Amino acid sequence: MKNLPLLFCGILTALAFSLMGLVLSSYIQLGSLTQTTETLDELGNPIAGETLYPAMMPGAAQQGKAVYTDLGCVTCHTQQVRRAGYGSDVEREWGKRGTVARDYVTQGNVLLGSQRLGPDLMTIGEREDDANRHHLHLYNPKITSEGKSTMPQYSFLYQTRAVEGAVSANALQFDADSDYAPAAGYEVVPTQRAEALVEYLLSLKLNYSLPEAQISE
Repeated sequence: MKNLPLLFCGILTALAFSLMGLVLSSYIQLGSLTQTTETLDELGNPIAGETLYPAMMPGAAQQGKAVYTDLGCVTCHTQQVRRAGYGSDVEREWGKRGTVARDYVTQGNVLLGSQRLGPDLMTIGEREDDANRHHLHLYNPKITSEGKSTMPQYSFLYQTRAVEGAVSANALQFDADSDYAPAAGYEVVPTQRAEALVEYLLSLKLNYSLPEAQISE
């Protein structure tokens, strides 16, 4: 029993070194990642004068990300494309390549997600670049998903109001025979939160290569 304290200290030391090794190795491997160019020069450095990726997110999209987080969209949607051979994401055209750690270096709060009750959204800005369609989907997902979507509607992000003079420029555009269109003389317009959220969704793109993750042509 007199060796019990020594044994206890030995266990704690082993655990401490293991934890330090895990943390330090991850920091060395990932902590130094920064924006870079799609290819590197002969010395392995970013090419001067070329665009750096991933790009910084515009301010309006940053506001939309806060709305996305507040609404809990990450509960049902991921933002990570599995590379070919590790899932069917590329085959589904959810991305032209798999995501890597560098794709997230400009994000303070990374919304990877853990389950997919809905499709992955890492490239939704490429797959669907029509802002009106995004608004219709948020207003009532059944409009754009043929009644099959299990996503809740976010109609509280929109205002239904009487048209005064001309229809507002940002009013949602419904099909003429849509069952979800407002009554004659009324329009549905997005709130600032809805506008910001759609800006965020439109910004989600993976249309660039990285030295460690090239898009195959």
